[in-house]
Amino acid sequence: MTEQANRTDRPWGAFFILEDSNQAKVKRLVVNPGQRLSLQSHRHRDEHWIVVRGIANVTLDDRSVEMGYGDYVFVKRGTRHRIACVSEEPVEIIEVQVGDSFAEEDITRYSDDYGRGSE
Repeated sequence: MTEQANRTDRPWGAFFILEDSNQAKVKRLVVNPGQRLSLQSHRHRDEHWIVVRGIANVTLDDRSVEMGYGDYVFVKRGTRHRIACVSEEPVEIIEVQVGDSFAEEDITRYSDDYGRGSE
């Protein structure tokens, strides 16, 4: 992965904004081995995820599924969701957000390994 100026570090890894417009926001998420994002939901956006490297365990409400290269999933607004890296290499996911708001304030956190509350 090439380092880019638009990198944002998080406790679980990092993300890169590939596009940010009024119609969509596109990110590359890089989740480090053994790490996971918070269990969260959004009120104002849907997300489409496609795995481009590694293996992820994806939680959608009450079910979990393992996803690898080329697998994809639709995360409807209001769905509690989480990505965890279960491979020895980082998992990389292309995330396409569509909806009314792409702001970080649209995140409701239910559980977080890093002590962050709802934003």
